[in-house]
Amino acid sequence: MPATPFSCSYLILQPRFNSYFNPLFRSFTYQLSTSPLSFNGIKFTAARVHSSLSPAAETDSQSGGGGRSGALSPGPIVAGEVQRIDVNPPKGTRDFPPEEMRLRNWLFNNFKEVSRLYGFEEVDFPVLENEALFTRKAGEEIKDQLYCFEDRGNRRVALRPELTPSLARLVIQKGKSVPLPLKWFTVGQCWRYERMTRGRRREHYQWNMDIIGVPGVMAEAELISSIVTLFKRIGIKESDVGFKVSSRKVLQEVLKCYSIPESLFGKVCVIIDKIEKIPVDEVKKELMAAGVSQEAVEELLQVLSVKSLTGLEEKLGSSGKAIADLKQLFSLAEKFGYSEWIQFDASVVRGLAYYTGIVFEGFDREGKLRAICGGGRYDHLFSTFGADDIPACGFGFGDAVVVELLREKGLLPDLSLQMDYIVCALDEDLQGAAAMVAHVLRKKGQSVDLVLESKPLKWVFKRAARNNAQRLVLVGSSEWQRGVVGVKILATGEQYEVKLDELI
Repeated sequence: MPATPFSCSYLILQPRFNSYFNPLFRSFTYQLSTSPLSFNGIKFTAARVHSSLSPAAETDSQSGGGGRSGALSPGPIVAGEVQRIDVNPPKGTRDFPPEEMRLRNWLFNNFKEVSRLYGFEEVDFPVLENEALFTRKAGEEIKDQLYCFEDRGNRRVALRPELTPSLARLVIQKGKSVPLPLKWFTVGQCWRYERMTRGRRREHYQWNMDIIGVPGVMAEAELISSIVTLFKRIGIKESDVGFKVSSRKVLQEVLKCYSIPESLFGKVCVIIDKIEKIPVDEVKKELMAAGVSQEAVEELLQVLSVKSLTGLEEKLGSSGKAIADLKQLFSLAEKFGYSEWIQFDASVVRGLAYYTGIVFEGFDREGKLRAICGGGRYDHLFSTFGADDIPACGFGFGDAVVVELLREKGLLPDLSLQMDYIVCALDEDLQGAAAMVAHVLRKKGQSVDLVLESKPLKWVFKRAARNNAQRLVLVGSSEWQRGVVGVKILATGEQYEVKLDELI
């Protein structure tokens, strides 16, 4: 059998193996560097073996010591060197270590509690959806922000950039098996490849509340009320944030005056939504390029500058549907108790093409952050998916912007780890007994940090302080023989003995 060149590329990943293989590799490296080796007719080509263990880890390996000093260091590599991976998450995404996870859970629990208070039921949908669900109409910015690809079944799929289309799909799927009206909410992750700014990422979590099957303005009033309730629960006041409110029907009435076709309405709204993001001249150019006359563009911009219902009536008259809806909403705001939170602003149209009526947007009154939340009525969304239209409205509320706002206002809660008990065996032979103590306490609903290995008391006390444990349970030999354990209240230093079944 002819000799076959062989390049060794073994990678020893487990630190415990290093103590066995390190001397072997050193010997192997020396032989390879001095002369070719052959074994059973197989010729080994010369290669240099690199060790990426830290000096401390190498010392630990030579001494045969335990511990985890080399746990994250790759072992020796033959014929090449493996570079360390980038330990940061992809750009625009986040990790959630324990302290961040506690904040996220706190916020999500507030989302869910407000939804419960308003009688909404929780739903959820796949993060991965059919791409066609999000490519409804031309001109939407969101189409250019999709994370989309073709799967192995040649299907076009996308990570959801928002939640409303998925909700519409589920409503259509359920059909008449679910009685209207529906009051559904969800908290889900969304993905958009967009330019990042403060509070804007490429992935975020979003709280949505939607009412399906109610055509009247009462639904929008209820939704805004729920957001105000959330703000109050987390410490945000009307002096911190407000809501800009308008109606897409305002634009419809202006466009009708200039014989702009209905088919252009969604595209015009998407362009106008950029009015605070790009120069006004650019907005004008885009509107005229879309087929809106210069005269109509000037009239639109004048109407969009109106900041009061009185001013709007002067422009459009008082008989239109837009004026009637807005007046009703402001009247209901007084009944709900949040009239000081809302204001009329004709420039608010929202950037999604499916909105049809009242639209609203939560904003930071200091103007430091982008929109905190937004929503409105979308009575014609279902027909874009081939179903009969159902009156509907809802909102989306992202997690990233409101956390920035809470940080800005000094309102982030203290969410340090809290533990009821820490349980420690004073003798290695009593670890089973300590496990029994932990089991009894956990059955009673107590949170317990069980010390899983033999540790000095100094270490145990430090851990108890770090975890904010309220009590320390020490399982000692003589006490256990008497059927008791020692308990120390860490805040006061009080100590006592108690029987196992009497532990609270």
